[in-house]
Amino acid sequence: MLLERLYDEDLAQASYFIGCQAKGEALVVDARRDISDYLALAAKHGMRITAAAETHIHADYLSGTRELAAATGATAYVSGEGGKDWQYGFEAERLMDGDAINLGNLKIIARHTPGHTPEHLSYLLTDGAFSSSPGYLLSGDFIFAGDLGRPDLLDEAAGGVDTRFAGARDLYASLKKTLAELPDYIQVHPGHGSGSACGKALGAVPSTTLGYEREFSWWAGYLANNDEQGFIDELLNGQPDAHAYFARMKRENREGPAVLGPLPHLEKVCAQEILAQVQDGAAVFVDTRSHIEIAAGTVPGALSIPGLGKTASFGAWAYDPENDQRSMIVLAQSAEHAERIRAHLMRVGIDAVTGYATSLEGLPLAVPKSISPAQLEEFAYELLLDVRNKNEYAAGHIPGARHLSGGKVLWHQQELPAGGKIVTYCQSGMRNAVAASALRDAGFDVVELEGSYLGWKNSSN
Repeated sequence: MLLERLYDEDLAQASYFIGCQAKGEALVVDARRDISDYLALAAKHGMRITAAAETHIHADYLSGTRELAAATGATAYVSGEGGKDWQYGFEAERLMDGDAINLGNLKIIARHTPGHTPEHLSYLLTDGAFSSSPGYLLSGDFIFAGDLGRPDLLDEAAGGVDTRFAGARDLYASLKKTLAELPDYIQVHPGHGSGSACGKALGAVPSTTLGYEREFSWWAGYLANNDEQGFIDELLNGQPDAHAYFARMKRENREGPAVLGPLPHLEKVCAQEILAQVQDGAAVFVDTRSHIEIAAGTVPGALSIPGLGKTASFGAWAYDPENDQRSMIVLAQSAEHAERIRAHLMRVGIDAVTGYATSLEGLPLAVPKSISPAQLEEFAYELLLDVRNKNEYAAGHIPGARHLSGGKVLWHQQELPAGGKIVTYCQSGMRNAVAASALRDAGFDVVELEGSYLGWKNSSN
């Protein structure tokens, strides 16, 4: 058996390539939308991808299951659980609890593990060439290393009302059932790692075991003592902000993401053409440098999307493809770098990249408005906006600041003053540069606080 984890640091998301060497067939679980890595792995090991499966309707990235199935002829498998309100809207094989995918010597059993979402499946894997008993659980957003999938995203991102409480009860029951039926040696391979917004305290290790989680996880005592209410209270307390783009991901993943097929090569665009497209409103320029470099000067109206570390995450903060028809021209080091930027943005359904530039030569530059912490007290502004997450804000913020996380600013413009200056800050400046550029592009008069919260705090000591 071959089991390989493909991890996206940008979105803290894991997908899995599972292969039977004897038959030369492979299954991919929770594929991302840029599928080249899976195709390369199949070629490397002389395998055919014959199946692509999902654990649930994802909220934080756009699924590549349809893309992979279209490219390889693989059978797509999705959950048929969760009731009529949580059915996928595209053609695929529906799996119910106990259904199996057979892959040569391998058997993959779907287990309905609701809680994070009503339709959620985990996959129990048996390597028949080695044992008749299962050894691995691909847990999706059910069990993480050190944490559990949050049950409140349907409220936060899908328009639900108080579904979090039923989700938390379902998660408690799913854990009880799993721990009662499966041995401690089962290896758990989760769908996310540290940094994901799908839980509040995910570990950075790539895998764990049921026994280790049963012994040491925060939830272990609640289950051992049959304390369902204590479990629910702790699970729902302190969950991080859900980004606004999660709602779009939910809709698109449920309906079925558009299949892109082979992509054209990106065109290198000269300065004159960039200016013409930007001025006509046909394109937006994307500055991918660090926020420190951007603070020294960037193209007026440019979006700040530092890459590649968080290109997908920050891109989905700053650009809404449902309401923005402009193409993107990205600043890249090379054609290959530009292709990688496009691939990251595709992961969150932003398919607008059409060209790239390798330098700012010939482009007009302007320094984004900013003030120092020392100037803040005397500065005339209408709103001081904290764009960090709510837990950071609760732990300490500048007096008088209002909170609206950076992943939500574009979708809550009605809550911001249409006239007057808005001073924005995050913790150290990077997220602030993204949010500020998105608000400027939307027409707001934004001034960035130099050094952000840490700069203010250090100046106040």
